[in-house]
Amino acid sequence: MSTPPSVRAQLFRRKPVTAMVEETGAQTDGGVLARRIGPVQLMGLGIGATIGTGIFFVLSSAVPEAGPAVVLSFVLAAVTAGFTALCYAELASTIPVAGSSYSYAYATLGEVVAYVVGWCLLLEYAVSAAAVSVGWSEYLNALLDGTVGVRIPDALSAAPGAGGVVNLPAVVLVTLCALLLVRGASESARVNAVMVGLKILVLLFFAAIAFTAFDAGNYTPFAPLGASGVGVAAASIFFSFIGLDAVSTAGEEVHDPRRTLPLAIVGSLVVVTTVYLLVAVSAVGAQPAGEFEGQEAGLAVILENVTGSRWPAVVLAAGAVISIFSVTLVVMYGQTRILFAMSRDGMVPSLFSRVDARTLTPVRGTVAVALFVGALAGLVPLDFLVDLTSMGTLVAFTVVSVGVLVLRRTQPDLPRGFRVPGYPVVPVLSVLFCLYLIAGLPGVTYALFAVWLTIAAVVYVTYARTHSALRTSR
Repeated sequence: MSTPPSVRAQLFRRKPVTAMVEETGAQTDGGVLARRIGPVQLMGLGIGATIGTGIFFVLSSAVPEAGPAVVLSFVLAAVTAGFTALCYAELASTIPVAGSSYSYAYATLGEVVAYVVGWCLLLEYAVSAAAVSVGWSEYLNALLDGTVGVRIPDALSAAPGAGGVVNLPAVVLVTLCALLLVRGASESARVNAVMVGLKILVLLFFAAIAFTAFDAGNYTPFAPLGASGVGVAAASIFFSFIGLDAVSTAGEEVHDPRRTLPLAIVGSLVVVTTVYLLVAVSAVGAQPAGEFEGQEAGLAVILENVTGSRWPAVVLAAGAVISIFSVTLVVMYGQTRILFAMSRDGMVPSLFSRVDARTLTPVRGTVAVALFVGALAGLVPLDFLVDLTSMGTLVAFTVVSVGVLVLRRTQPDLPRGFRVPGYPVVPVLSVLFCLYLIAGLPGVTYALFAVWLTIAAVVYVTYARTHSALRTSR
């Protein structure tokens, strides 16, 4: 009789990369995802999951934290995301499967670490989708007010903690995204690509008008709260770079993933960073920093103040409504694919990996995600959601960077479609930058994150540890 593995061996057992790759395209009890997404659509997913979160409404909270130096906060967040993007590109080209950093951690650091990362991703995606849905209702009200002169009552457009009863527009948005995702990944990607083009045009439109009212005096004093304020703001807005992770969740549904995934990850980061900086610099130049605090649909308000007319603000609000729809769609897509990978590994119930034979999508998993995200969006205020998303994102990014270091040492001969330049300096810098931003998050975020991890630990001990596919395959 063989000796059962020790507890440590069970916790840190790794899933072979070859086994992960062999699973893609292989029929399982739940079904198989189809490779229907091309490189342009994939880059659109990355841009779609990123632009529309931070830049449309986070300035109202980030500028009070950093002052005009919020532009440096965006730079700091972008540099951190850039280092991490290179690490993502290497692992995505080496392990081109669904699950993103959860799967990468399973191959490099072991089951328990992968499980924690998976729960961080679930938090990151669910809370991010809810956060942008809350912001969507603000711009929807601005659009309705500017076009037909009506507003949705506060009771039906804000969460209980924000002066309302339920954020009904946010719930409707989540429902619409779920219906589209159920139809198919390729269909969702095509719709997203159209929305991405529109949102970029709208933001360039904003920057062009805002620069006409640029006042260098608005940048004085530049950093009233010093370097600490810049770091705190960067930590808050980092959730807007979730798109990097969303690209890698599509690893089993793209053509030629070893080449396409790295190109899409790096390409989407370049586009996003350029647009973010243009909008941030022009917005702060067009409006004094003290006016950003508590400002709803802030970019639309700036355009109205600059032009003295309602129509530019209406155009911006319409663009924001389309843009944030795109973000919610892609983020919910990413969460369903992470749950798909975790379910296939036995970490969560099998319903999340059951693929509909007609649409080739995890319909039941999508419905479950929509119910959870809809509840968060309808009932939880925005401020709590933003920082929790940043925490989950930064933890996942840190693990990906460590994973590059581990996999280079343990399996140096694996075929890699992309290698991190400047190795090992870049992965180490990525880890350090992520830890710096984590340190800038408020204490309440740590407390809520600890509660989330406690729940994860209970579920792992009572369910995942005994249902793990690695355990049952032995």
